[in-house]
Amino acid sequence: MYDRLTQGDIDKMKAEIYHRKNVERPKLIEEVKTAAAQGDRSENFEYYAAKRAKRQNDSRINYLENMIRTAKIVEDTGAADEVSMDKTVEVYFPDDDETETYRIVTTIRGNSLEGLISIDSPIGKAIMHHKVGDTCTVHVNDQVSYDVVIRHIGEAVSEDNDTIKSF
Repeated sequence: MYDRLTQGDIDKMKAEIYHRKNVERPKLIEEVKTAAAQGDRSENFEYYAAKRAKRQNDSRINYLENMIRTAKIVEDTGAADEVSMDKTVEVYFPDDDETETYRIVTTIRGNSLEGLISIDSPIGKAIMHHKVGDTCTVHVNDQVSYDVVIRHIGEAVSEDNDTIKSF
């Protein structure tokens, strides 16, 4: 299985890996050495905390490297008048008589609480490449679906301020 990521996602991951390897890791190694030098390790909380922080940093590095290694690069440069990557979309929900604004992003940047909807989410899949006025059916599962209407499509937004989710 692979994750669909933009080149910007890959670049952010590489920058985070570089920072973790060249800034965080040496600092964490030094903290482990300092805590270990305090004597008896069986009751040394600082030593265990430092080891745990180092393991978490190394795990994050491994996770990011694996994501990069298995990623499929997506470049969705849809037409100006259709829903595509990094565009803001105003969607009307007729059943609820409500309107929501989302931005379409890759899975790694998805955060529904901030209005960042993944291209792999049910609503992201349903509205991709549609135009203003289109009614799209969102399939949640085999039994549940609902319709949405695309009301407005904004320009693509820079992904510079987005963060990569930490798992």
